[in-house]
Amino acid sequence: MGLKIGVVGLGSMGYGIAQSVLRAGHETYGFDVAPEQQQRFVSEGGAVGTLADVAKTLDAAIVVVLNAAQTENVLFGDEGCVSRMKAGSVVIASATVAPDFARDMEKRCNAADVHYLDAPISGGAAKAAEGCLSVMASGTPLAFAAAKPVLDATAETVFELGDSAGAGSAMKSVNQMLAGTHIAMMAEAMTFGMTQGVEPQQFLDVISKCAGTSWMLENRAPHIIDGDYTPRSSVDIWPKDLGIVLDIAKSAKFSAPITAIALQQFLAASGAGLGKEDDAAVAKIYARNSNLTLPGVREE
Repeated sequence: MGLKIGVVGLGSMGYGIAQSVLRAGHETYGFDVAPEQQQRFVSEGGAVGTLADVAKTLDAAIVVVLNAAQTENVLFGDEGCVSRMKAGSVVIASATVAPDFARDMEKRCNAADVHYLDAPISGGAAKAAEGCLSVMASGTPLAFAAAKPVLDATAETVFELGDSAGAGSAMKSVNQMLAGTHIAMMAEAMTFGMTQGVEPQQFLDVISKCAGTSWMLENRAPHIIDGDYTPRSSVDIWPKDLGIVLDIAKSAKFSAPITAIALQQFLAASGAGLGKEDDAAVAKIYARNSNLTLPGVREE
């Protein structure tokens, strides 16, 4: 039997999640601060209504916004949905946040008789649209049970990491540490190769078959080669996510110097006006500093 599902945040990941939930046969509402995104989803079969109006009917609310502040506002702000949701419904929270924040959201949701699943995601926009995400989830058995139809519709792999919130977000911070540094290192290696006469396409052809490869290298290097910086995941994601990683590391008295250096490169890219471009645009900082011309970028 189809459920009533709300997806809050129709960005590159959230939109694909909403499409996957709709395709699975659930009555699906899409909510976003950009009206055109909501209208686009309605045109594809999404249900019509405001979050405040339909929250009381939802079986699950999937929150795929940018950060902790936006998550808290969706759940507990002036128009927050949790106070309106029915007992036994579930919030599936997928933004990258600190583990302590996830634990606080779980406590507050549970106080309203709403389940909370700490469920950060990985896989990119294409995987989201295919319903093939990886989900790093933690929560009570009842939260997992309530979220199962959504997870079945959106995920290829669900890692069950614990019976309370926080563990999922902790694992996501580990993933983001690696993902962010891998993007920065891909850009550094590609542009270093260019100084030695290694063309970007040759770099990808060879390194993707060698020990130095990574998922991020194989996914992001083609963006640079094509000169296509349409944001699948933007530069501005990384000051936030790597900032969260470093905040967690600081609280654990753990030194993370490589992560800190990668963060500085993304901050430089954002400061150079590249924040809304695809995160592969961090390569432009390396290119600028070495007087290199990337594919598809005009010489100045």
